[in-house]
Amino acid sequence: MEPSIGLELAALLFACAIGIGCLDAISGGGGLLTVPLLLALGFPPTQALATNKLQGAFGTGSSTLTFARAGTIDGPAMWPAALCALVGAALGTLVVQQIDVGVLRRLIPLVLIAVALYFLLSPRLGDADQRQRLPMAFFAPLVAGGIAFYDGLLGLGTGAFLVASTAGLLGQNLRTATAHAKLLNFTSNVGSLTFFVLGGNVVWAAGFAMAAGQVIGARLGARAVLVKGAKLVRPLVVVAALGMAVRLLLVG
Repeated sequence: MEPSIGLELAALLFACAIGIGCLDAISGGGGLLTVPLLLALGFPPTQALATNKLQGAFGTGSSTLTFARAGTIDGPAMWPAALCALVGAALGTLVVQQIDVGVLRRLIPLVLIAVALYFLLSPRLGDADQRQRLPMAFFAPLVAGGIAFYDGLLGLGTGAFLVASTAGLLGQNLRTATAHAKLLNFTSNVGSLTFFVLGGNVVWAAGFAMAAGQVIGARLGARAVLVKGAKLVRPLVVVAALGMAVRLLLVG
């Protein structure tokens, strides 16, 4: 049974989604805020995850469109990774219903701390492109598909993982890496959302209320990235990754 969504609750979800969407467009990690919010409001876990995917798809779609209009996204170069992300997330959403993800959940904080240290200490991450370390033929199925598969399983910290891998392995500057990470996250969200919809798990009223806020917040965050570049992305990814790691370690 769907939770009752009144006007006041819809307004609250809309307002929260604006701030979460802005942060998520810059550094990722929005799901670690929206899912606990929905759970606290009485949503069953599956409905919370499914509704999060709906609003997240609108947010990542909005930021992706903003980046694309600014000419920051190279569609022809990134389409193999986007396709693999779509398929990977769909598979992850199917698998999560069959396995125990407890061990994986305990490993995530350690990976997030590693991401934060990488962004904090690596001198190569900035506003200039670097040498590509992995060809797209391997990056698309192994990295983009693998992270998207994880996104379908749990999804905690997916945005930070995508930014780190796109910058570190494809050698892209942080502005471009963030834009392409949003593209991959969008296709990942769509792939996962498809199976949540088929399963009848989405709370549509709440999802669309948050989606409206996400569209606004994600656009603001994407514009901030376009203006500030690495000066904004780098510290926020560090803070977001460490914040997510601490929260997961404390809550479990």
